Amino acid sequence: MAVPFISEVKRTHTCGHLTATNVGEEVVLFGWVHNRRDHGGAVFIDLRDRDGLTQVVFEPDHAEAHALAGSLRLEFCVGVRGKVVSRGKNVNPKMKTGEIEIRASDLTIFNRSEPTPFPIEDSIDTSEDKRLAHRFLDLRRAPLQRSLMTRSKMNALTRSYMVDNGFLELETPFMGKYTPGGARNFLVPSRLNPGKFYALAESPQLYKQLFMVAGFDRYFQIVKCFRDEDLRVDRQPEFTQIDVEMSFVTQDDIFTMIEGLLKKLWGEVLGIDIPTPFMRMDFYESMAKYGNDKPDLRFGLEHVVLTDLIREHGEAGGVPMMWEAVQNKGIVKAMVIPADKAMSRAESDKLEEFAKQAGAKGLARAKVADGGDWTQSPLSKTISPALRQAINQAVGAKTGDLLLFQFGKESLVHTVMANLRVHVAKKLGLIPEYGSGGQWKFLWVVNPPLFEYDDETNTWAAAHHAFTRPHDEDVDFLLTDPGRVKCHRYDVVLNGFEIGGGSIRLHDPKVQAEVFKALGISDEDARTKFGFLLDALKFGAPPHGGIALGMDRLAFLLTGAESLRDVIPFPKSKTGTDLLTGAPGDVDDRQLKEVHVRPVPVAQKA
Repeated sequence: MAVPFISEVKRTHTCGHLTATNVGEEVVLFGWVHNRRDHGGAVFIDLRDRDGLTQVVFEPDHAEAHALAGSLRLEFCVGVRGKVVSRGKNVNPKMKTGEIEIRASDLTIFNRSEPTPFPIEDSIDTSEDKRLAHRFLDLRRAPLQRSLMTRSKMNALTRSYMVDNGFLELETPFMGKYTPGGARNFLVPSRLNPGKFYALAESPQLYKQLFMVAGFDRYFQIVKCFRDEDLRVDRQPEFTQIDVEMSFVTQDDIFTMIEGLLKKLWGEVLGIDIPTPFMRMDFYESMAKYGNDKPDLRFGLEHVVLTDLIREHGEAGGVPMMWEAVQNKGIVKAMVIPADKAMSRAESDKLEEFAKQAGAKGLARAKVADGGDWTQSPLSKTISPALRQAINQAVGAKTGDLLLFQFGKESLVHTVMANLRVHVAKKLGLIPEYGSGGQWKFLWVVNPPLFEYDDETNTWAAAHHAFTRPHDEDVDFLLTDPGRVKCHRYDVVLNGFEIGGGSIRLHDPKVQAEVFKALGISDEDARTKFGFLLDALKFGAPPHGGIALGMDRLAFLLTGAESLRDVIPFPKSKTGTDLLTGAPGDVDDRQLKEVHVRPVPVAQKA
């Protein structure tokens, strides 16, 4: 007689929880056949669910269950009832349940499985595209299940921390009005308003400021955001952030609150006590030493800016290319690979190839010999002894060190040297290819410029957004020297990743008007693009500020995942497609007509 599993016989335990203390109990488990072994009489399976594995044995004395067990194959979904028995000396230390096994008396097959396109195992070499096309199977693998369970725990911890600190979880629209920002928006045509489009929110920025104007004081949201941008290892077109806004606060108040949240996450998830407060670093110091505003502080290899030194020695320094770069308002940077991390000539040649891939024309190098002379470098033939000695002193060069140089346009030099620094660190084993390596280096990067100069349009653009508060002492320079204006914007950085960013907002309409003027935004344009927020700021808007933390990146770092896609249940591929469902897909002419959209033919590539 068939046992009525589920309707009457309920699951008693999961597959990862039974221990020696359960010996003698009758239990019911549900799950999937992870592997199967027929020992010529007894049939063994490892039964798997999200909590782990339990060994189950089917013996001939329970004839019906034993016969049915003979038909089991991998990934069959089954239910088992039986008694917990000790495995005696045959303990499996690799399994949490390795002290026991289930002597099965009853078995049911809920559903059979066809052979899977790849094995459901912890480590597989199947291509990512194939795994994404069968994501429902990929998600059965224990590493991905652990990552998503960690993420679920992070959500719960975040909510409890924010609620305990007086925050309200409030929702904002996904579809809103397009407003100029730092990223390209996805557009959604409106059927009811012909020719009009919604924009999918890249951030709840304007709405959360309206919450502050409305008097809610403290807001948070774990929210989906959308950006139509090129993808990379730590970016997806749709992503999740922990969005936060607070009224009547300073920058320090926000730092304290966020440090507390991160301390809780690392403590509860990893059992690691993160020291607070976090280190703070000025934006310009970060750019000078590391080439970007998200430095990885787990290792040294700091850059040294030599621009002033080259200018001081001028043409007499004997390095025309460096002198020319300085004359053209560029910069000169150096980085030292210490002698105890020596690279071969072939290895240093490969560094030049890497630099070229990052956009450089080349990579100047010099090996420091006894007495400070340079070898293995064309620079050694022309550089003046005085400049060589000055550079050696500036970078702290020692015998056997390898000096790497970049010079030219400031932004390009920073980018090349920043990428080169991390590349060299991985080559030298200073940090792992991915994961933390057991080190967690948090810091705040503060006091960046309010504006960035756009060389293509010869105009100033907001480095973050137009509602960031400038430093009080810099307000007078908004219209006379915009590049000099620093602002109350900040990024929290971990191991070379920006995990969050925010700012203190502008709530003074007069200063806001000057910022718009500096950006070349007319009063009419400002009304058209931001009128609803500008109106709100006129009605007793409180001083306020906030931040958004990247939940995907936090999960990526906390779990030590190799890819951001490993911590997102149903991610897009490297080309922004959903290989599981086939999105984005085609729509028919009728659907396009309903939303008043006419397709434009795409030119075919030759």
